[in-house]
Amino acid sequence: MGVPRLLAAAGALWRACRPWTPLLGRRHLGLSPMAGNAKSPAPVVARQEQDKKARCGWQGGARVWEETEPQTKKLKSCEDGEPHRKPPKRKIVLLLAYSGKGYHGMQRNVGSSQFKTIEDELVSALVRAGCIPESHGEDMKKMSFQRCARTDKGVSAAGQVVSLKVRLIDDILAKINSHLPSHIRILGLKRVTGGFNSKKKCDGRTYFYMLPTFAFAHRDHDVQDETYRLSAETLRQVNQLLARYKGTHNFHNFTSQKWPWEPSAQRYILDMFCEAPFERDSMEFAVIKVKGQSFMTHQIRKMVGLVVAIVKGYAPEDVLERSWGEAKVDVPKAPGLGLVLERVHFERYNRRYGNDGLHEPLDWVQEEAEVTAFKEQHIYPTIVNTERHERSMAQWLSTLPMHDFSATAQAAASSGAKVPSPQEGDGHSD
Repeated sequence: MGVPRLLAAAGALWRACRPWTPLLGRRHLGLSPMAGNAKSPAPVVARQEQDKKARCGWQGGARVWEETEPQTKKLKSCEDGEPHRKPPKRKIVLLLAYSGKGYHGMQRNVGSSQFKTIEDELVSALVRAGCIPESHGEDMKKMSFQRCARTDKGVSAAGQVVSLKVRLIDDILAKINSHLPSHIRILGLKRVTGGFNSKKKCDGRTYFYMLPTFAFAHRDHDVQDETYRLSAETLRQVNQLLARYKGTHNFHNFTSQKWPWEPSAQRYILDMFCEAPFERDSMEFAVIKVKGQSFMTHQIRKMVGLVVAIVKGYAPEDVLERSWGEAKVDVPKAPGLGLVLERVHFERYNRRYGNDGLHEPLDWVQEEAEVTAFKEQHIYPTIVNTERHERSMAQWLSTLPMHDFSATAQAAASSGAKVPSPQEGDGHSD
Protein backbone atom coordinates (compact mmCIF):
# COMPACT_ATOMS: atom_id res chain seq x y z
CA MET A 1 0.00 0.00 0.00
CA GLY A 2 1.39 3.41 -0.95
CA VAL A 3 1.92 6.34 1.36
CA PRO A 4 -1.02 8.33 -0.03
CA ARG A 5 -3.38 5.45 0.69
CA LEU A 6 -2.00 5.11 4.24
CA LEU A 7 -2.53 8.81 4.84
CA ALA A 8 -6.07 8.61 3.51
CA ALA A 9 -6.91 5.62 5.73
CA ALA A 10 -5.40 7.34 8.79
CA GLY A 11 -7.40 10.49 8.09
CA ALA A 12 -10.62 8.54 7.73
CA LEU A 13 -9.96 6.67 10.99
CA TRP A 14 -9.15 9.93 12.82
CA ARG A 15 -12.30 11.62 11.54
CA ALA A 16 -14.42 8.68 12.67
CA CYS A 17 -13.03 8.70 16.24
CA ARG A 18 -12.82 12.46 16.96
CA PRO A 19 -15.73 14.66 18.31
CA TRP A 20 -17.75 16.03 15.43
CA THR A 21 -16.86 19.54 14.31
CA PRO A 22 -18.39 21.08 11.23
CA LEU A 23 -16.25 21.85 8.22
CA LEU A 24 -13.15 20.04 9.50
CA GLY A 25 -11.25 19.29 6.30
CA ARG A 26 -7.52 19.11 6.01
CA ARG A 27 -7.27 22.82 5.31
CA HIS A 28 -9.27 23.74 8.41
CA LEU A 29 -7.04 21.52 10.56
CA GLY A 30 -3.94 23.33 9.36
CA LEU A 31 -2.64 20.26 7.55
CA SER A 32 -0.57 20.59 4.49
CA PRO A 33 -2.23 19.25 1.42
CA MET A 34 1.02 17.48 0.71
CA ALA A 35 0.92 13.77 1.18
CA GLY A 36 3.33 12.32 3.70
CA ASN A 37 2.58 14.74 6.54
CA ALA A 38 1.29 11.84 8.73
CA LYS A 39 2.32 13.23 12.15
CA SER A 40 0.73 16.67 11.74
CA PRO A 41 -2.79 15.81 13.18
CA ALA A 42 -1.40 14.97 16.62
CA PRO A 43 -0.86 18.58 17.91
CA VAL A 44 -4.34 19.59 16.76
CA VAL A 45 -5.99 16.63 18.56
CA ALA A 46 -4.03 17.42 21.73
CA ARG A 47 -5.19 21.03 21.69
CA GLN A 48 -8.81 19.92 21.28
CA GLU A 49 -8.53 17.54 24.24
CA GLN A 50 -7.08 20.33 26.40
CA ASP A 51 -9.87 22.70 25.38
CA LYS A 52 -12.42 20.01 26.21
CA LYS A 53 -10.94 19.42 29.67
CA ALA A 54 -10.80 23.16 30.32
CA ARG A 55 -14.46 23.50 29.45
CA CYS A 56 -15.37 20.59 31.76
CA GLY A 57 -13.45 21.99 34.71
CA TRP A 58 -10.25 19.96 34.67
CA GLN A 59 -7.15 21.65 36.09
CA GLY A 60 -3.88 19.85 36.29
CA GLY A 61 -5.37 16.39 35.91
CA ALA A 62 -7.93 16.90 38.66
CA ARG A 63 -11.45 17.98 37.91
CA VAL A 64 -12.79 21.10 39.64
CA TRP A 65 -16.61 21.07 39.95
CA GLU A 66 -18.55 24.25 39.40
CA GLU A 67 -21.52 25.09 41.68
CA THR A 68 -24.04 23.40 39.47
CA GLU A 69 -25.36 20.82 41.99
CA PRO A 70 -28.98 21.33 43.20
CA GLN A 71 -29.27 23.33 46.40
CA THR A 72 -30.82 21.74 49.47
CA LYS A 73 -34.47 22.84 49.83
CA LYS A 74 -34.79 25.35 52.64
CA LEU A 75 -37.68 25.08 55.08
CA LYS A 76 -39.74 28.12 55.88
CA SER A 77 -38.71 29.48 59.21
CA CYS A 78 -40.48 31.36 61.96
CA GLU A 79 -39.04 34.55 63.37
CA ASP A 80 -37.12 32.62 66.01
CA GLY A 81 -35.33 30.55 63.35
CA GLU A 82 -37.20 27.29 64.06
CA PRO A 83 -38.58 25.39 61.03
CA HIS A 84 -42.22 26.19 60.31
CA ARG A 85 -44.55 23.17 60.55
CA LYS A 86 -48.30 23.05 60.10
CA PRO A 87 -50.24 22.09 63.25
CA PRO A 88 -51.25 18.40 63.28
CA LYS A 89 -54.72 17.35 62.17
CA ARG A 90 -56.72 15.52 64.81
CA LYS A 91 -60.26 14.18 65.23
CA ILE A 92 -62.14 16.27 67.76
CA VAL A 93 -65.64 17.14 68.91
CA LEU A 94 -66.91 20.67 69.51
CA LEU A 95 -69.62 21.61 72.00
CA LEU A 96 -71.75 24.15 70.13
CA ALA A 97 -74.46 26.50 71.45
CA TYR A 98 -76.57 28.79 69.29
CA SER A 99 -79.79 30.75 69.06
CA GLY A 100 -81.59 29.48 65.97
CA LYS A 101 -83.76 32.50 65.24
CA GLY A 102 -83.10 33.81 61.74
CA TYR A 103 -81.47 30.57 60.53
CA HIS A 104 -82.88 27.83 58.34
CA GLY A 105 -81.75 25.06 60.64
CA MET A 106 -78.39 23.55 61.49
CA GLN A 107 -77.40 21.65 58.34
CA ARG A 108 -75.47 23.44 55.62
CA ASN A 109 -76.66 23.42 52.02
CA VAL A 110 -73.42 23.70 50.03
CA GLY A 111 -73.81 25.91 46.99
CA SER A 112 -76.99 27.59 48.25
CA SER A 113 -76.63 31.07 49.68
CA GLN A 114 -80.35 31.79 49.78
CA PHE A 115 -80.94 30.16 53.18
CA LYS A 116 -78.38 30.83 55.89
CA THR A 117 -77.70 28.00 58.36
CA ILE A 118 -75.70 27.57 61.56
CA GLU A 119 -73.13 25.42 59.76
CA ASP A 120 -72.51 28.21 57.23
CA GLU A 121 -71.33 30.40 60.10
CA LEU A 122 -69.31 27.61 61.71
CA VAL A 123 -67.47 26.52 58.56
CA SER A 124 -66.61 30.12 57.68
CA ALA A 125 -65.16 30.63 61.16
CA LEU A 126 -63.12 27.41 60.95
CA VAL A 127 -61.59 28.49 57.63
CA ARG A 128 -60.81 32.04 58.80
CA ALA A 129 -59.28 30.77 62.03
CA GLY A 130 -56.92 28.48 60.09
CA CYS A 131 -58.38 25.23 61.44
CA ILE A 132 -59.31 23.83 58.02
CA PRO A 133 -58.29 24.69 54.44
CA GLU A 134 -60.82 26.49 52.29
CA SER A 135 -61.34 23.41 50.11
CA HIS A 136 -62.66 21.51 53.14
CA GLY A 137 -65.25 24.20 53.62
CA GLU A 138 -66.61 23.47 50.16
CA ASP A 139 -66.53 19.68 50.65
CA MET A 140 -67.24 18.91 54.30
CA LYS A 141 -66.56 15.20 53.80
CA LYS A 142 -62.86 16.04 53.55
CA MET A 143 -62.83 16.97 57.25
CA SER A 144 -65.14 14.06 58.24
CA PHE A 145 -67.76 16.52 59.50
CA GLN A 146 -70.83 15.13 61.27
CA ARG A 147 -73.48 16.63 63.56
CA CYS A 148 -75.44 14.89 66.31
CA ALA A 149 -78.77 16.41 65.36
CA ARG A 150 -80.08 18.37 62.40
CA THR A 151 -82.13 21.01 64.17
CA ASP A 152 -84.98 22.56 62.20
CA LYS A 153 -85.59 26.17 61.19
CA GLY A 154 -85.64 28.50 64.20
CA VAL A 155 -84.61 25.76 66.66
CA SER A 156 -81.83 26.60 69.13
CA ALA A 157 -79.24 24.45 70.88
CA ALA A 158 -77.34 24.63 74.15
CA GLY A 159 -75.46 21.35 73.72
CA GLN A 160 -75.06 20.46 70.05
CA VAL A 161 -71.97 18.34 69.31
CA VAL A 162 -70.16 18.07 65.96
CA SER A 163 -67.20 15.85 65.08
CA LEU A 164 -64.53 16.76 62.53
CA LYS A 165 -60.80 16.81 61.75
CA VAL A 166 -59.03 20.12 62.30
CA ARG A 167 -55.57 21.56 62.70
CA LEU A 168 -54.99 21.97 66.42
CA ILE A 169 -53.80 25.57 66.39
CA ASP A 170 -52.94 27.53 69.54
CA ASP A 171 -55.90 29.16 71.35
CA ILE A 172 -58.21 27.33 68.99
CA LEU A 173 -61.48 28.07 70.80
CA ALA A 174 -60.75 31.78 71.14
CA LYS A 175 -59.78 32.06 67.48
CA ILE A 176 -62.88 30.24 66.21
CA ASN A 177 -65.21 32.26 68.46
CA SER A 178 -63.59 35.50 67.29
CA HIS A 179 -65.05 34.82 63.83
CA LEU A 180 -68.54 33.83 65.07
CA PRO A 181 -71.47 36.09 65.97
CA SER A 182 -72.20 36.37 69.70
CA HIS A 183 -75.31 34.15 69.47
CA ILE A 184 -73.19 31.20 68.23
CA ARG A 185 -70.44 29.92 70.52
CA ILE A 186 -68.02 27.00 70.79
CA LEU A 187 -68.04 26.16 74.49
CA GLY A 188 -65.81 23.07 74.57
CA LEU A 189 -63.41 20.85 72.63
CA LYS A 190 -62.27 17.27 73.23
CA ARG A 191 -60.12 14.74 71.38
CA VAL A 192 -61.87 11.55 70.29
CA THR A 193 -60.98 8.30 68.55
CA GLY A 194 -60.04 8.46 64.87
CA GLY A 195 -63.21 6.75 63.66
CA PHE A 196 -65.58 8.74 65.88
CA ASN A 197 -68.86 9.83 64.27
CA SER A 198 -70.97 12.11 66.47
CA LYS A 199 -74.28 11.02 64.94
CA LYS A 200 -73.62 7.28 65.05
CA LYS A 201 -71.99 7.30 68.51
CA CYS A 202 -74.77 9.39 70.05
CA ASP A 203 -77.16 7.10 71.95
CA GLY A 204 -79.53 9.73 73.37
CA ARG A 205 -80.72 13.30 72.90
CA THR A 206 -82.41 15.63 75.39
CA TYR A 207 -84.55 18.54 74.17
CA PHE A 208 -86.59 21.08 76.05
CA TYR A 209 -89.57 23.07 74.84
CA MET A 210 -90.18 26.45 76.48
CA LEU A 211 -93.68 27.87 76.13
CA PRO A 212 -95.92 30.44 77.85
CA THR A 213 -98.22 28.70 80.32
CA PHE A 214 -101.34 30.31 78.86
CA ALA A 215 -100.97 27.62 76.19
CA PHE A 216 -102.47 25.23 78.80
CA ALA A 217 -105.43 27.48 79.66
CA HIS A 218 -108.72 25.72 78.92
CA ARG A 219 -110.54 27.18 75.97
CA ASP A 220 -113.80 27.66 77.93
CA HIS A 221 -112.79 28.72 81.44
CA ASP A 222 -109.36 30.31 81.71
CA VAL A 223 -107.92 33.61 80.60
CA GLN A 224 -106.11 33.29 77.24
CA ASP A 225 -103.42 35.92 77.80
CA GLU A 226 -100.25 36.79 79.71
CA THR A 227 -102.07 37.15 83.04
CA TYR A 228 -102.70 33.39 83.18
CA ARG A 229 -100.88 31.35 85.85
CA LEU A 230 -100.58 27.58 85.69
CA SER A 231 -102.30 25.77 88.55
CA ALA A 232 -100.87 22.73 90.29
CA GLU A 233 -103.83 20.65 89.11
CA THR A 234 -103.27 21.57 85.47
CA LEU A 235 -99.54 20.88 85.82
CA ARG A 236 -100.35 17.37 87.13
CA GLN A 237 -102.63 16.77 84.15
CA VAL A 238 -99.91 17.89 81.74
CA ASN A 239 -97.35 15.55 83.33
CA GLN A 240 -99.76 12.61 83.30
CA LEU A 241 -100.23 13.06 79.57
CA LEU A 242 -96.52 13.55 78.86
CA ALA A 243 -95.64 10.39 80.84
CA ARG A 244 -97.74 8.33 78.44
CA TYR A 245 -95.20 9.01 75.71
CA LYS A 246 -92.54 7.02 77.58
CA GLY A 247 -91.52 3.72 76.03
CA THR A 248 -91.57 2.55 72.42
CA HIS A 249 -94.39 3.78 70.19
CA ASN A 250 -95.17 4.17 66.52
CA PHE A 251 -94.78 7.89 65.77
CA HIS A 252 -95.71 7.85 62.08
CA ASN A 253 -98.41 10.47 62.80
CA PHE A 254 -95.84 12.79 64.38
CA THR A 255 -93.75 13.37 61.26
CA SER A 256 -94.25 13.56 57.50
CA GLN A 257 -93.91 10.97 54.73
CA LYS A 258 -93.82 7.98 57.07
CA TRP A 259 -95.91 4.81 56.83
CA PRO A 260 -96.97 3.05 60.06
CA TRP A 261 -95.34 -0.23 59.03
CA GLU A 262 -91.91 1.31 58.48
CA PRO A 263 -89.46 0.16 61.20
CA SER A 264 -88.02 3.69 61.49
CA ALA A 265 -91.42 4.95 62.70
CA GLN A 266 -90.79 3.16 66.01
CA ARG A 267 -89.09 5.49 68.51
CA TYR A 268 -88.10 4.97 72.14
CA ILE A 269 -88.79 7.78 74.64
CA LEU A 270 -86.88 7.52 77.91
CA ASP A 271 -88.55 10.37 79.77
CA MET A 272 -90.83 13.38 79.27
CA PHE A 273 -92.13 15.83 81.87
CA CYS A 274 -92.96 19.49 82.53
CA GLU A 275 -91.03 21.46 85.13
CA ALA A 276 -92.52 24.01 87.53
CA PRO A 277 -93.43 27.34 85.87
CA PHE A 278 -91.38 30.54 86.24
CA GLU A 279 -91.79 34.18 85.27
CA ARG A 280 -89.89 36.16 82.66
CA ASP A 281 -90.75 39.82 82.03
CA SER A 282 -94.13 39.44 83.77
CA MET A 283 -95.03 36.44 81.60
CA GLU A 284 -95.18 32.90 82.99
CA PHE A 285 -93.34 30.15 81.13
CA ALA A 286 -92.84 26.43 81.60
CA VAL A 287 -90.24 24.01 80.22
CA ILE A 288 -91.08 20.52 78.91
CA LYS A 289 -88.10 18.15 78.79
CA VAL A 290 -87.91 15.00 76.69
CA LYS A 291 -85.13 12.45 76.35
CA GLY A 292 -85.10 9.82 73.63
CA GLN A 293 -82.73 7.79 71.50
CA SER A 294 -83.57 9.80 68.38
CA PHE A 295 -86.37 11.90 66.95
CA MET A 296 -87.89 12.38 63.52
CA THR A 297 -88.57 15.70 61.82
CA HIS A 298 -91.16 17.73 63.79
CA GLN A 299 -91.76 14.82 66.19
CA ILE A 300 -91.22 16.76 69.44
CA ARG A 301 -93.21 19.77 68.28
CA LYS A 302 -96.15 17.49 67.43
CA MET A 303 -95.85 15.64 70.75
CA VAL A 304 -96.15 18.99 72.55
CA GLY A 305 -98.87 20.21 70.21
CA LEU A 306 -101.11 17.19 70.83
CA VAL A 307 -100.82 17.48 74.63
CA VAL A 308 -101.68 21.19 74.45
CA ALA A 309 -104.73 20.38 72.30
CA ILE A 310 -105.92 17.81 74.87
CA VAL A 311 -105.37 20.08 77.91
CA LYS A 312 -107.18 22.96 76.22
CA GLY A 313 -110.14 20.71 75.45
CA TYR A 314 -109.89 20.56 71.67
CA ALA A 315 -108.99 16.86 71.54
CA PRO A 316 -110.03 13.83 73.63
CA GLU A 317 -107.43 11.98 75.70
CA ASP A 318 -107.83 8.77 73.72
CA VAL A 319 -106.35 10.51 70.68
CA LEU A 320 -102.91 9.67 72.12
CA GLU A 321 -103.52 5.94 71.83
CA ARG A 322 -105.07 6.30 68.39
CA SER A 323 -102.13 8.35 67.16
CA TRP A 324 -99.83 5.35 67.70
CA GLY A 325 -102.07 3.07 65.61
CA GLU A 326 -102.16 2.62 61.86
CA ALA A 327 -104.92 5.17 61.24
CA LYS A 328 -104.01 8.67 60.17
CA VAL A 329 -104.55 11.22 62.94
CA ASP A 330 -104.36 14.98 62.49
CA VAL A 331 -101.66 16.03 64.99
CA PRO A 332 -101.00 19.79 65.35
CA LYS A 333 -97.41 21.01 65.26
CA ALA A 334 -96.38 23.55 67.92
CA PRO A 335 -94.18 26.52 66.85
CA GLY A 336 -90.45 25.90 66.49
CA LEU A 337 -89.48 28.95 68.57
CA GLY A 338 -89.42 27.25 71.97
CA LEU A 339 -87.59 24.05 70.95
CA VAL A 340 -83.99 23.73 72.14
CA LEU A 341 -81.49 20.85 71.87
CA GLU A 342 -80.18 20.81 75.42
CA ARG A 343 -77.81 17.85 75.52
CA VAL A 344 -76.59 14.84 73.56
CA HIS A 345 -75.49 11.63 75.26
CA PHE A 346 -72.59 9.26 74.54
CA GLU A 347 -73.06 6.71 77.31
CA ARG A 348 -71.72 3.64 75.45
CA TYR A 349 -68.71 5.58 74.16
CA ASN A 350 -67.94 6.87 77.66
CA ARG A 351 -68.09 3.37 79.14
CA ARG A 352 -65.58 2.09 76.58
CA TYR A 353 -63.21 5.02 76.14
CA GLY A 354 -63.98 7.52 78.90
CA ASN A 355 -61.58 5.97 81.42
CA ASP A 356 -58.99 4.35 79.17
CA GLY A 357 -56.33 6.93 80.06
CA LEU A 358 -56.17 8.27 76.49
CA HIS A 359 -59.55 9.91 75.99
CA GLU A 360 -61.89 12.10 77.99
CA PRO A 361 -65.53 11.21 78.69
CA LEU A 362 -67.96 13.27 76.63
CA ASP A 363 -70.04 14.55 79.53
CA TRP A 364 -69.19 18.31 79.44
CA VAL A 365 -69.39 18.68 83.21
CA GLN A 366 -66.77 21.42 83.28
CA GLU A 367 -68.68 23.41 80.66
CA GLU A 368 -72.02 23.41 82.54
CA ALA A 369 -71.59 26.95 83.84
CA GLU A 370 -70.89 28.30 80.35
CA VAL A 371 -73.88 26.41 78.93
CA THR A 372 -76.18 27.87 81.59
CA ALA A 373 -74.82 31.37 81.00
CA PHE A 374 -75.39 31.07 77.25
CA LYS A 375 -79.01 29.99 77.75
CA GLU A 376 -79.63 32.90 80.10
CA GLN A 377 -77.99 35.42 77.78
CA HIS A 378 -79.12 34.29 74.32
CA ILE A 379 -81.72 31.51 74.25
CA TYR A 380 -84.26 32.42 76.94
CA PRO A 381 -84.36 36.15 76.05
CA THR A 382 -84.86 35.32 72.35
CA ILE A 383 -87.82 33.06 73.13
CA VAL A 384 -89.40 35.57 75.54
CA ASN A 385 -88.93 38.64 73.35
CA THR A 386 -90.04 36.91 70.18
CA GLU A 387 -93.15 35.54 71.84
CA ARG A 388 -93.99 38.94 73.28
CA HIS A 389 -93.60 40.79 69.97
CA GLU A 390 -94.57 38.17 67.38
CA ARG A 391 -97.01 36.12 69.51
CA SER A 392 -96.18 32.90 67.67
CA MET A 393 -97.77 30.69 70.36
CA ALA A 394 -100.93 32.79 70.56
CA GLN A 395 -101.34 32.72 66.78
CA TRP A 396 -100.80 28.96 66.66
CA LEU A 397 -103.35 28.37 69.45
CA SER A 398 -105.96 30.13 67.34
CA THR A 399 -105.57 27.42 64.66
CA LEU A 400 -106.38 24.47 66.97
CA PRO A 401 -110.17 24.59 66.37
CA MET A 402 -109.51 23.91 62.68
CA HIS A 403 -107.94 20.50 63.36
CA ASP A 404 -109.98 17.31 63.03
CA PHE A 405 -108.55 14.86 65.57
CA SER A 406 -110.74 12.01 64.35
CA ALA A 407 -109.49 12.14 60.77
CA THR A 408 -108.43 8.83 59.22
CA ALA A 409 -106.13 8.04 56.35
CA GLN A 410 -109.16 7.55 54.07
CA ALA A 411 -110.61 10.92 55.03
CA ALA A 412 -107.28 12.61 54.46
CA ALA A 413 -106.93 10.96 51.06
CA SER A 414 -110.46 11.93 50.00
CA SER A 415 -109.78 15.56 50.91
CA GLY A 416 -106.75 15.66 48.66
CA ALA A 417 -104.04 15.38 51.33
CA LYS A 418 -100.78 13.84 50.19
CA VAL A 419 -100.28 10.19 51.08
CA PRO A 420 -96.58 9.35 51.50
CA SER A 421 -94.87 6.78 49.35
CA PRO A 422 -93.17 3.77 50.97
CA GLN A 423 -90.06 4.63 48.97
CA GLU A 424 -89.70 8.12 50.43
CA GLY A 425 -86.77 8.79 52.68
CA ASP A 426 -86.26 8.40 56.37
CA GLY A 427 -86.87 11.22 58.81
CA HIS A 428 -84.12 13.16 60.55
CA SER A 429 -83.64 14.50 64.02
CA ASP A 430 -86.01 17.27 65.04
